[in-house]
Amino acid sequence: MVAQDGEIMGILTVEETYTIDKEHECQQVFTTTDPEHPGVQQVLEQGEVNIAGSVEVLSEGEFPTLYPEIYKTPAKTRAILDAKGWKTVAAFQTRNPMHRSHEYLAKIAIEICDGVLIHSLLGALKPGDIPADVRQEAIKTLIDNYFRQDTVIQAGYPLDMRYAGPREALLHAVFRQNYGCSHLIVGRDHAGVGDYYGAFDAQTIFEQVGKDDLITQPLKIGWTFWCNACNAMASDKTCPHEASEHVKVSGTKLRKALSEDEEVPDNFSRPEVLQILRDYYAGIAREERAEVKLVGASAV
Repeated sequence: MVAQDGEIMGILTVEETYTIDKEHECQQVFTTTDPEHPGVQQVLEQGEVNIAGSVEVLSEGEFPTLYPEIYKTPAKTRAILDAKGWKTVAAFQTRNPMHRSHEYLAKIAIEICDGVLIHSLLGALKPGDIPADVRQEAIKTLIDNYFRQDTVIQAGYPLDMRYAGPREALLHAVFRQNYGCSHLIVGRDHAGVGDYYGAFDAQTIFEQVGKDDLITQPLKIGWTFWCNACNAMASDKTCPHEASEHVKVSGTKLRKALSEDEEVPDNFSRPEVLQILRDYYAGIAREERAEVKLVGASAV
């Protein structure tokens, strides 16, 4: 098992080789065989033969070096939770910087649990998603400015996104068992992409699992949004106003607005967070302009 840079990551003792029905796997995991789905695309690009066996881990890769402050193993995370005396901990899974709806979800969880583990994915994402280092800076800024001290732990784990929606929500719950969490926050379109899944399919799938099959239970929260009439964040359980008053925030909308240099209202995200993200997209724009100039100069 060798990384792209040549480092030996581990030793796999081959005990079995087998082929898979890729279309069947995609249909079962992603509920689609559409090659435009990033998870399906990944499966279709695999080799024809899989190998399996016991693994001896030799390295954790580049994660401890790249993210020394937030990369935490399950054992280290459980030790931190024990030291804090937290018995109930809600994990907030994220592959995005946190906007106002994310912040609201985390604060709902803090009201009913001892604390929240804001647990960011540090592995590979689809093109267009915001890289981990930028996300971590944005999340840290949000925690420092808008959360009560000692109610949140910021951490990261080395997983690639699969964009499998409901099935990935179950996988995320299993992971958080290993990290010592009693709950997983499951909001709208958890681990989704495009229009492949219903808004709350990732909540209803937990009803198909036996009550005692998972230690980590879903903390199901419905639509959250900024309500202009309330002049505050609210949910479909608390807000009495018409949908026309609601500003429903999503990571996709936020990325689109920032990448196209559009004005982003403060009710989408906190100003300190928006500034970090604007700086990131401004840097991309500068690089693109430099590349265009370089190509033009080469043509001359």
